Amino acid sequence: MPIVEIRITPEELGDFSRIQALACEAAGVAVSTPVQVVRRSLDCRGRRPRYVLRVQVGDLPVVEPSRAFAPKPPTGAPVLIVGAGPGGYFAALGLLEAGFRPIVLERGRDVRSRRRDLKPLYTQGRVDPHSNYCFGEGGAGAYSDGKLYTRVSKRGDPRRVLRLLVEFGASPDILVDAHPHLGSNVLPRIVAAVREAICALGGEVHFGAHVTGLVRRGDAVCGVRLADGSTLEGGGVVLAPGHSARDVFAFLHAHGIAVEPKPFALGVRIEHPQTLVDRMFYGASPRHPGLPPASYRLTHQAKERGVFSFCMCPGGFIVPAATAPGELVLNGMSLAARSAPFANAGIVAEVRFTDVPGVDADPLAMLRFQAEVEQAMFAAGDGTLKAPAQRVPDFLRGVTGAHPGRTSYVPGCFAAPLHELLPPFVTAALREALRAWERRFPGFASSEAKILAVESRTSSPVRIPRDAATQMHPAAPGLFPCGEGAGYAGGIVSAALDGLAAAQAVARYLKK
Repeated sequence: MPIVEIRITPEELGDFSRIQALACEAAGVAVSTPVQVVRRSLDCRGRRPRYVLRVQVGDLPVVEPSRAFAPKPPTGAPVLIVGAGPGGYFAALGLLEAGFRPIVLERGRDVRSRRRDLKPLYTQGRVDPHSNYCFGEGGAGAYSDGKLYTRVSKRGDPRRVLRLLVEFGASPDILVDAHPHLGSNVLPRIVAAVREAICALGGEVHFGAHVTGLVRRGDAVCGVRLADGSTLEGGGVVLAPGHSARDVFAFLHAHGIAVEPKPFALGVRIEHPQTLVDRMFYGASPRHPGLPPASYRLTHQAKERGVFSFCMCPGGFIVPAATAPGELVLNGMSLAARSAPFANAGIVAEVRFTDVPGVDADPLAMLRFQAEVEQAMFAAGDGTLKAPAQRVPDFLRGVTGAHPGRTSYVPGCFAAPLHELLPPFVTAALREALRAWERRFPGFASSEAKILAVESRTSSPVRIPRDAATQMHPAAPGLFPCGEGAGYAGGIVSAALDGLAAAQAVARYLKK
């Protein structure tokens, strides 16, 4: 059964007989031969969009599909998991497959209740420090588009994560699309299905369980301490707190469990009309109905400092992602249809150790720098979550300019000199990148483009060290740092892979 690659126009995407004819011609077989599309991607080079299909040609064997999730009855001591994001939940699934009982502890609320907690962000500018766009069931990814693309493969097969998501209710299309996504309106249902499976199989999920410390017997970590003063113990602790769990990093450091500073990236959210993005990257607007809203992934080296687009949300919204009062943080999200009138993306520059004073002496220095920038952005406003904003040409010229105009960011924005509010090295790098991208894609830095600040939670500014062989903290046996917050992942799929790998490591540890 050969696999061939064919290129088709958007008009031909829905014409299966045409796809079959082209694939059979490429394979040199009769046009009546059965075919199946196994991979689908979009090539927009030259502003002439074409779908690239990998097609399996030949008699397709009838195979009873194996289940992606194969749990065993749990026995022995439970394993505590801190965090109900993709790292924590996939660690729980992996432990159930290994025959261990997971107890998941989440400081926030369940994924559906989180929606109600988000409303005060928009209507009152009030931040619930435990239930927001970063904290709560599903983690930060549950309400940020649900992108499922990753280049990471060292920790396992990304398709295994996709197959598990399909088993819990995701569309099988994610197994075919080269850049799959689910949408922030679809992910909550899948997250809830994962939780229900964990509980049905003997595991537990506790909400409002804010972990404030660890329980140790000698050097070994055997449990956790909660904010209400209670403790829970088990055979080990998987620590998957998410990239914004600053209090977790602080209590580890305060109790002598080493953490390390980690470079991250910081910048702005750029917003364009989706029609402009379609015109820039498809060469036409309105776009062909057979095409999705155009998206992009851009990089630039600005005097050896990397600048890149991050979490691009076509047809999406900018949202407030603060996790504490007195700070301003932005993120992006899209619903499954990606049908909103604006597109947005993070445009961020690398923050290096040399940019931040005191890194050698303070492992939390990068975190403190991140927090200071967020607090400065909040202080520039009126005490609400309105975002400082600027039209891109004004940012490039170094003038505040007029009000940037309509935005998808519901709390609203106000004209501000972002070229002065951002750290100088970030401003310089963003200016160089924006000018370079305007030359490549006319309109990218036009007056229709605006930037809002600050996009700062691109990744964790802290890493919790772990041994490469055991996956445990080198000075704390039984503690398994995991996922994006621990510094080992950068999205839903990579965090889920890290969770599965953590589960395997815990199983090896307990079986000894």
